[in-house]
Amino acid sequence: MNNLNKNVLPRVKIIQKLYSKSINPDEKIIYNKSQYKKFIKDVTEGTLERQEFIQETIEKSLKNDIDLKRTDKLLKLIIFAAVFELLYKHNNPKSVIISEYLKISHFFLEKAQIKYLNAILDKLSVLIRKN
Repeated sequence: MNNLNKNVLPRVKIIQKLYSKSINPDEKIIYNKSQYKKFIKDVTEGTLERQEFIQETIEKSLKNDIDLKRTDKLLKLIIFAAVFELLYKHNNPKSVIISEYLKISHFFLEKAQIKYLNAILDKLSVLIRKN
C-alpha cells in the first residue's frame, strides 16, 4: 500500500463496500470517519442507485465487447464504479479515474482481467466523456 497514491485508497473502500452490499443486500453500509467519507459515500451510493442506468450504458456502448451476465463480480463492480465516476464526477479527469481504478484492481483481479478492464474503461471513457 505504501506505493499507492493516497487518492486511490478511497476507491479500494468503494469496491469493498459495493462487494459487501452485493453479498449482503439487506445490510446497512457503514461509512467510517475519514477525510474521504463524502467521496466514498457519494460513489458507493450513486453506483448502487444508478446501477440499472450504468448497466444500460455499458451494454449499449459495448454490446460486442462484454457480457455482464458472465463477467466476474469484482470486475463488474469496478467497471460500474468507474462508469459512475465518468458519468457523474466531472471534476475528476477521465485519465485519473481510469488510472486509479487500474491501480486498485491489482488488489482484486488477475493480470488478464486488469488488461481487459483497461480496454473496457478506455473504450467507455471515450464514449461517455470528451475530456
